[in-house]
Amino acid sequence: MSAPPPTARRPRRLGWPQRVFSQVLLMQLAIATGVTVLATGLFLAPLSAQLDDQAMRRALSIAQSTAAQPQIAEALLTTAPAPGGAVQTAAERIRRATDAEYVVVMDRRGVRWSHPDRSRIGRTVSTDPGQALAGQDVMEIDSGTLGRSARGKVPLRDRSGHIAGAVSVGIAYDSVRARLLAAIPGLFAYAGGALAVGALAAYLISRRLQRQTHDLAFSDIAALLTEREAMLHSIREGVVALDRGGRVRLLNDEAQRLLGVGPEASGRPLAEVFGTGRTADVLAGDVSGEDLLTVRGSRVLLANRMPTADGGAVVTLRDRTELEHLGRELDSTRGLIDALRAQDHEHANRLHTLLGLLELELHEDAREFVTEVVGVHRATAEQITEKVRDPLLAALLVGKATVAAERGVALRTAPDSLLPDRLVDPRGLVTIVGNLVDNALDAAAGTAGALIEVGLHAEGRTVMLWVRDSGPGVPPDQRETIFTEGWSTKEIPAHGKRGLGLALVRRLAERQGGSVAVDAADEGGAVFAVVLPEAMTETESDKAGAAQ
Repeated sequence: MSAPPPTARRPRRLGWPQRVFSQVLLMQLAIATGVTVLATGLFLAPLSAQLDDQAMRRALSIAQSTAAQPQIAEALLTTAPAPGGAVQTAAERIRRATDAEYVVVMDRRGVRWSHPDRSRIGRTVSTDPGQALAGQDVMEIDSGTLGRSARGKVPLRDRSGHIAGAVSVGIAYDSVRARLLAAIPGLFAYAGGALAVGALAAYLISRRLQRQTHDLAFSDIAALLTEREAMLHSIREGVVALDRGGRVRLLNDEAQRLLGVGPEASGRPLAEVFGTGRTADVLAGDVSGEDLLTVRGSRVLLANRMPTADGGAVVTLRDRTELEHLGRELDSTRGLIDALRAQDHEHANRLHTLLGLLELELHEDAREFVTEVVGVHRATAEQITEKVRDPLLAALLVGKATVAAERGVALRTAPDSLLPDRLVDPRGLVTIVGNLVDNALDAAAGTAGALIEVGLHAEGRTVMLWVRDSGPGVPPDQRETIFTEGWSTKEIPAHGKRGLGLALVRRLAERQGGSVAVDAADEGGAVFAVVLPEAMTETESDKAGAAQ
């Protein structure tokens, strides 16, 4: 078998360069060259017209000076045209003095009395002298017997002012062209200098772009931008980009969802989009640290901020709401386990006591003991369910009462408490009451006569609640700070960070158009008061009253 013929190599074509540096450099050089050529052409066009005008005016001026000499007109009227005549002599003297191509003096018939070529004296001129003989000054570029020239023609008058003839002066057009060509090298020198400066500026700009774009091709940059857009809007983590002026430069889809804003927030200042508060402070970098917690609406967000080289920043946001809820449920579960463990010991002690009474055959005492133990728990549950008709909230308070009892704190409902089962958002109210009771329990535990009182009352569609404890109270200068995300006097739990309970209470209250405040209780300790308008559903009487 014969070997296959070698594959012929195709000649490599010189295509458009791919690198940004090369493309920008070539484009800027082309622009600089085009601008230089255009400027040179625009300068040459009026320069040629200007030189023509100057030549024609000079010819006209020579003609006027010649016609102003009275002896020429007198000789024209008193002598005959001759090569050695007075008119020819005077005309040639003026021609040589002014370096004109010709100075022709003619009578009214158009017959030459002077000419550089003496053989043409006595002959009729080759161009029409009608305008000059009619008393008009003429400037033109025309062709005659001596070739193309810039001409000036004026009437020749005698002493009485009558037109005796005309004077025509011509300047060789070659001299005009020579002046133009003489100006071109200097013009090209300036154009070349401008082109060199433009080329140097183009090179410097291209080098700067090369450093900033890392010598990537435009196609690579476009691909990176496309990939960045796809990545930003597909990841399940919020990304907010800010410029050096604190304006929102970019929000991906997840950031818009977590922060509750739309794409119209791009390009607007942070204060205008988010107002004042911890969220704006975290995004602006006024709060330093890692994994900063903030509450936006009903969401708990974890934020990290990274400054950029241009003075801006990129903030990433993660939704920690579910994790925070799970952490709080874990805290509650641990508390419940501790309470159950304590109840187990207490229940075992009660059973041992009951067994001892039965073995001692003290049946009546055993009956009274069982009745007393069961009655205390039943009375607490019945007291709460009679005043709090919502099952979720009632179950919460019963459970909290059990936990409080195991920690040596008495939890009771206020005597005038009454809350119907018409809540619009029972889970939200459970969160509010649960956080307030937990804080009160931590404050009251270990104090003498530890007590927590919960008051719940409904007026129309408005719910008013308060939680009072017998703890040390809240100093006046901290009564606003305690509602800030991240503020806490407790130790950090195992699942994460503290300082969100009271912040969530305020956010939930404000979301329903309500408010929350803290003050000192009359008996000592602190009292938290919450007002929630529109928290109850309308009854038939409410609807009838509104209709009237």
